[in-house]
Amino acid sequence: MTQVAIHRPCKPTTRSVLGMITNAMSLKRQRRSLAELDDRALKDIGVTRSEADIEVGRYIWDAPEFWRK
Repeated sequence: MTQVAIHRPCKPTTRSVLGMITNAMSLKRQRRSLAELDDRALKDIGVTRSEADIEVGRYIWDAPEFWRK
């Protein structure tokens, strides 16, 4: 099977305050869900318990780099 990658950079967007709050709330829900996963589910997604604990313990404003682009 052949895979083709097309590189098209995203246009920079202006970030509204409402958008930033929405993203922060979404991130908080995702981290809460991650904390509730058992070890079997974490293994399924390729994350160790210690990695999950580190991610869950991050501050709300400490979002992944790709969210800031």
